[in-house]
Amino acid sequence: MSARAFLRDNALSLAFGGLFLGALGAQSLAGWHVEREELREHGEASISWSDYVTSSSFGRAVLENWQSEYLQFFLFILLTVWLIQVGSPESKSLDKHGLETDEEQKVGPHAPPDAPRWAVVDDWRRTLFSHSLLLVMAAFFLLSWLGQSLTGWTVYNEEQAMHDQPQVSWLSFVTSADFWEQTLQNWQSEFLAVGTFGILAVFLRQRGSPESKPVGAPHDETGVSG
Repeated sequence: MSARAFLRDNALSLAFGGLFLGALGAQSLAGWHVEREELREHGEASISWSDYVTSSSFGRAVLENWQSEYLQFFLFILLTVWLIQVGSPESKSLDKHGLETDEEQKVGPHAPPDAPRWAVVDDWRRTLFSHSLLLVMAAFFLLSWLGQSLTGWTVYNEEQAMHDQPQVSWLSFVTSADFWEQTLQNWQSEFLAVGTFGILAVFLRQRGSPESKPVGAPHDETGVSG
């Protein structure tokens, strides 16, 4: 495959990958300056950028957003298996809620010649592959939530030490109102964004986008994209 063909065939993932790295780099620089200012105010020695991006402060700032994003996608994937929103391109049509038949899912004897190998076999591998997207999103969410809790715990105890306050255990930290206030702050915004998009896509259009229905599609047409 030529470089041009590779770029064309992977343009969406490459674009978001570039945006992610650019935003992450900018966040690290902004956070580094904030961290140095806070250290200066407390009479502490400054730190280098490399020390900051390997610190719990930066890890917490990154992971507390990651975990909410993966939770959003985990719930969206799970709920759209069973729940319907009439008129939304993000919803299945009314007659296809649930796990659907093997014929509709193109597995086993109904699989096309170019189907993934695990869609054809009739054992645990098909079951695992059938739920692999949800399972991986769940794993990403749990790992990023755990990472957020551990880095947040470290930062919290560092701040406690600065103010000559006692250290707390990880369990005490993750059951504290402070931890859950920050966590739920991210969750509610993700739920609002997804819910808003699901409703607005019923009535509004973006020509050419697969996330929108065709411009001329009726408002109550469900499960189609343009």
